[in-house]
Amino acid sequence: MRRIILIGYMGSGKTTIGRALSKETGMMFYDLDWYIENRMRKTIAQIFAERGEEGFRKTEHNMLHEVAEFEDVIISCGGGTPCFFDNMDYLNQQGDVVWLKATPEVLYRHLLMGKGERPLLKGKTPEELIDYITRHLAEREPFYSQARHILDVSLMDSNDKIANSVTSIRKLLNI
Repeated sequence: MRRIILIGYMGSGKTTIGRALSKETGMMFYDLDWYIENRMRKTIAQIFAERGEEGFRKTEHNMLHEVAEFEDVIISCGGGTPCFFDNMDYLNQQGDVVWLKATPEVLYRHLLMGKGERPLLKGKTPEELIDYITRHLAEREPFYSQARHILDVSLMDSNDKIANSVTSIRKLLNI
């Protein structure tokens, strides 16, 4: 029985690497945000709108406790998941937590590739975006740094670079 839990800032490649790792290992992959949306039959944005951030974080906490009980899984957490309640301690108890660590500049480049899909980033100038990422990441790093494993990720703009990250995780975790 194994659980691999990927954490990190938005744009760090948690879902991309999680899917690729799942394909290689045959383990089931769960993106926590997608799991929440499926179970609640609402988008994350709708949950935020209806319940506010505190209500969303309670829902996220409850759903995390569901999915983190599954066996032989890879879980991609939302960027804020480790930063609320006792989530980071719980994650470390449940499995091999890997922080996909990247600099604000690398995250900026990753997020530019999918900028249209992220409501928090809409309408920001490049300067505002890099400032936002830098400040937000600094707030979250004390939580992320509690992960047992850290993998520096570079710009994942090709299948080769994604495959290298998956290989690095497999070596890190001996799988």
